[in-house]
Amino acid sequence: MKSLYIVDYWVPFPCSEYGGVVSLIAENDTDAFTILSQEKEFDESYVDRIMPNVVSAQKFKLQDDYESGIIDSFTT
Repeated sequence: MKSLYIVDYWVPFPCSEYGGVVSLIAENDTDAFTILSQEKEFDESYVDRIMPNVVSAQKFKLQDDYESGIIDSFTT
């Protein structure tokens, strides 16, 4: 069963002035980390900060089967 993850953006100030949030669908924390760490638009210098934010993210179980991936991101 997949979940909707609401993950706080992990790039610290001042590179990310105000932060942000990323919404994605994933099977588990490892799947969410893989999806986020492979996204080309995110700064790869901070990959080590992704997993702690995935673990502490809000997660909502989905009843239907959706494709894994990023739904939306708002980052500064």
